[in-house]
Amino acid sequence: MYVKVVELVGESPRSWNDAVQMAVREAGQAHQNISGVEVYNLTANVKEGRITEYKANVKVAYTD
Repeated sequence: MYVKVVELVGESPRSWNDAVQMAVREAGQAHQNISGVEVYNLTANVKEGRITEYKANVKVAYTD
């Protein structure tokens, strides 16, 4: 059995946690059998001193 990994950026106006969940949800539409996620970078867009969008770079592992 091989484990494959896809890298994605999740985005959310609510939180970093939600951004990660959005990335996993998106990966789940294209890949079955997701077995794990690694969050390796959190960033955000800021406007007028406030966070307007949360972003999470993730690696999602899955099997065929």
